[in-house]
Amino acid sequence: MWRKIFSGKKQAEGANIELEQTAREDTLEEASAVKVGFFDRLKQGLTKTKDGFVGKVEQLVKGRKIDEALFEDLEEILIQADVGFETTMLLTDKIRQRVEEERISDGGEIQRLLKEEIVSLLTAHYKPLTLSTDRLASIMVVGVNGAGKTTTIGKLAYRFKQEKAKVLLGAGDTFRAAAIDQLQVWANRVGVDIVAHQEGSDPGAVAYDTVAAAKARKADVMILDTAGRLQTKTNLMAELGKVHRVVVRELGHELDEVLLVVDATTGQNALSQARLFKEAVPLTGIVLTKLDGTAKGGIILALANELELPVKLIGVGEQYTDLQDFDPEQFVEALFN
Repeated sequence: MWRKIFSGKKQAEGANIELEQTAREDTLEEASAVKVGFFDRLKQGLTKTKDGFVGKVEQLVKGRKIDEALFEDLEEILIQADVGFETTMLLTDKIRQRVEEERISDGGEIQRLLKEEIVSLLTAHYKPLTLSTDRLASIMVVGVNGAGKTTTIGKLAYRFKQEKAKVLLGAGDTFRAAAIDQLQVWANRVGVDIVAHQEGSDPGAVAYDTVAAAKARKADVMILDTAGRLQTKTNLMAELGKVHRVVVRELGHELDEVLLVVDATTGQNALSQARLFKEAVPLTGIVLTKLDGTAKGGIILALANELELPVKLIGVGEQYTDLQDFDPEQFVEALFN
């Protein structure tokens, strides 16, 4: 069954207890190594944001006393990092309140307070990627062209394939032939099945056939791509709503995940995009891509706070494994470490 963790331990009846203990220890060491590897890649991927955001905060508070000028400078840094006005005011108000309550005068403590408040903000809206394991797991992926939708789908397919899942992709972005071809390349590369129609086909028909094929082939995971031509946003949003209804009807229940992929390098535009897509379909979470390419990773705070949507996955590089589960505490630790 997919999602089963294969430890490599000998399970045969009468297996030597000492060998089992050794295998168990080896497994724990491997798991620890993987965790460390992920954390190191996360730290590396957040280098630009750390330098452009946390680095400036470090310089700001060094050797300073806490006064209103300090808070004004902190607000400016947060806004420049694309944290957004609303979320910036929320964070600085909370820090002001704690400074007063805890009678803090050393400016160096501001960084600690900021770190703790960021963890609190991200944790308040946190929810991990949640998929069914006793029935077909279903994911619909939305977002504007260029945000990294197709790459995200490919990396997810790779991840589930590594977990021994049978994966089926649906090429629902029929507006662009390139989108269909690109998803086909990913399917071939990862080694999973795909349902694709001709360019210009009805996306609803692709969605219908994808669900039918997933059921017929007894797939474990179905991932459906969708169009992202925001320049015709009225038609796009109506189309997305239709595709979502078709999938829900054919599944007989809501999708496990409706994920919005947004490009971290677009800053506040990511927030406006997210609002539009949230009106069209019932989003369950956000995939924030290209965090390694921006010094303004503060957009992750604005998305979580202003949209009250959990960030579930983040992209911090080009490798298959650089699409990571979002963990608020690990993320902030990597950012401030």
